Amino acid sequence: MKSIALLGPRFFRRFPCFSRFSVLFSTESSEGGEMDDGFIRLDNGSEMDDVFMRIENDGQMGDGFMRVEKPLREAWGVSNLDPFSDNGSGSSSSARKSYFENVRLDASRVLEVLQQHSPGFNTIAALDELQIRVSGALVREVLLEILKRVNYANRERCAKLGYKFFVWSGQHENYRHTVNAYHLIMKIFAESDEFKAMWRLVDEMTEQGFPITARTFQILICTCGEAGLARRVVERFLKSKFFNYRPFKHSYNAILLCLLGLKQYKLVEWVHQQMLLKDHSPDILTYNIVMCAKYRLGKLDEFHRLLEELDTNGFSPDFHTFNILLRLLGKGNKPLAALDLLNHMREVGFDPSVLHFTTLIDGLSRAGNLDACKYFFDEMIKLGCMPDVACYTVMITGYIVAGELEIAQGLFEEMTVRGQLPNVFTYNSMIRGLCMADKFEEACSMLEEMESRGCNPNFLVYNTLVGNLRNAGKLKEAHEVIRRMVDKGQYVHLISKLKRYRRC
Repeated sequence: MKSIALLGPRFFRRFPCFSRFSVLFSTESSEGGEMDDGFIRLDNGSEMDDVFMRIENDGQMGDGFMRVEKPLREAWGVSNLDPFSDNGSGSSSSARKSYFENVRLDASRVLEVLQQHSPGFNTIAALDELQIRVSGALVREVLLEILKRVNYANRERCAKLGYKFFVWSGQHENYRHTVNAYHLIMKIFAESDEFKAMWRLVDEMTEQGFPITARTFQILICTCGEAGLARRVVERFLKSKFFNYRPFKHSYNAILLCLLGLKQYKLVEWVHQQMLLKDHSPDILTYNIVMCAKYRLGKLDEFHRLLEELDTNGFSPDFHTFNILLRLLGKGNKPLAALDLLNHMREVGFDPSVLHFTTLIDGLSRAGNLDACKYFFDEMIKLGCMPDVACYTVMITGYIVAGELEIAQGLFEEMTVRGQLPNVFTYNSMIRGLCMADKFEEACSMLEEMESRGCNPNFLVYNTLVGNLRNAGKLKEAHEVIRRMVDKGQYVHLISKLKRYRRC
């Protein structure tokens, strides 16, 4: 899209409470000239550094709409296909810490045995000789490590070793595989292109009485490169008697929300059509999901029709509907209409949250309207809604993009005073801003500062700093940053992505 067409006057005629917002519906381009890919265009039409894409609060790069989609998924307990995060490592209990240390030691021993697997080597006997206690934590640790090691060259071996361990561990007394263990071995098969083996595991889960959940669906759908294959997966889940779609009203909403998180917007449309053909009634969650998909696909006329239909069917906008509308108003550079909508939210009993303000500010920032961003930022504080780290990061990033480093630094200092600790995305924006201002020593110092504060740099931060140092001809400093990263054992497998890197 070269212009931003928001909502249409039809919508406001159907929603009397929104009638005063008709200013929304101009189809002219926003004044900031934001392109559909999320880049900010300068007055002379040149693009910013192609690496400097906006960062979502979940670490994804994109056009910012993830700020709308993510809370919609999280409200229903659906994540972005990573059910394998470590929930035990942060415990302060010494006994718990000791337990997990022992699990990691046992996992290392298991992995050493698996690495010796070859013709003539009895892997199962060697595993038995370890005489270790098999537990859910151990199985998870071993399978996670195998999953991390999968690459194109070793994927077949990783799949075999992973499944060999999976079978061996499942035969032990006092242990039974969990759904999470099945999902992990399925992920290993997925990374190894062992698709038939994945489906056999789904059948095995059913035979063992395990629930086939939305996470199972996510893993399978991610492996479907072709639309036709993906549709067959969806159809199988819709027909399955074993698909546990709770807490959703029906299986359609569970699948729709998964597809939204996986950015399968055309499939969202198709599932919605199938849902209507089967006479399943949509609810407000259905409308919110499908409206997000229609917006992503640029089908704004259909977006309008869904809003009209929502009213016709007796539904009122909820927390997430308002968040979607604020996103569109911000990106369309409509601050006055956004102010009216915020006031209307209060009138109908919805106090705008920090998420609503952050979503709006992020959209306005992308439209290049920093004055409006500052207005709403100050307004939310006046209303007693204190900005969080995501909100501060959006503001800081906006000023960095505009070349206003001093204002960004002021906000950075303010957030720490107010007890909002910067995260990796805040630091990444600040490091980039310092590099853009040729303050490379300060940028390198900020990398050290974030580490001293317990905020571990991610690969994006390293890439930002190394790339800017290189572009400025500071190759020695760039190699020093890479050496520090390698010495810490971080992102070694991604070194090749650091352009023109040579081992010293």
